[in-house]
Amino acid sequence: MSLERVLEPEVMDTLSEAHDYDCMDHRGVNQAFVTDLLQAGDIGTEVLDLGTGTAQIPVVLCQQDPHCRVMGIDLAAHMLDLARYNIEVEGFTERIFLQQIDSKDLSMESESFDTVMSNSIIHHIPEPLVALTEAVRVARNGGLLFFRDLMRPTTDEQVVTLVQQYAGEENEHQQQMFDDSLRAALSLAEIRESVSLLGFDDATVQASSDRHWTWIARK
Repeated sequence: MSLERVLEPEVMDTLSEAHDYDCMDHRGVNQAFVTDLLQAGDIGTEVLDLGTGTAQIPVVLCQQDPHCRVMGIDLAAHMLDLARYNIEVEGFTERIFLQQIDSKDLSMESESFDTVMSNSIIHHIPEPLVALTEAVRVARNGGLLFFRDLMRPTTDEQVVTLVQQYAGEENEHQQQMFDDSLRAALSLAEIRESVSLLGFDDATVQASSDRHWTWIARK
């Protein structure tokens, strides 16, 4: 029988969680996200990043696309504190902006962004369809929706294998964070059902690695 989804806290907002997350080696995953995003087509200039965390992906995106501006939102104050530091160190204070906002209730006008992107926020949200609905609302007509998140394994053994493979060199807390995230993630079938309810072809969601799904669509 497949693993049941086990929710983890929606907001990672202790200093230790923010620090351990920021120190984990996300370089390969972040670069792959940005590469695939840019290959998906024109991203325009106004980009919204849901669950920006410590703003690692917006930094990589701005390094590779000289024209975009990114609004990064997150509910976790400690994450945003580290994000501000990362943005300043990399010299992107004029192109990356931050707000503490709930992705389930965006205080933004409809059709405001050319691209709405997100890496690994969906597994934190008990009812992901709410956040996905908001993402579609604030995307412009023809705008790009690019979401990537973990894909829930089907067995405990697979969880253990993935944690050892991708977080085996991290500390105990970081390994537990990854374990919890895998168990909180949606299955491929679950995320496909959600995008179908929003009127998108479920084939726009594909397994993109041994532990990720990716949703790429135009509004």
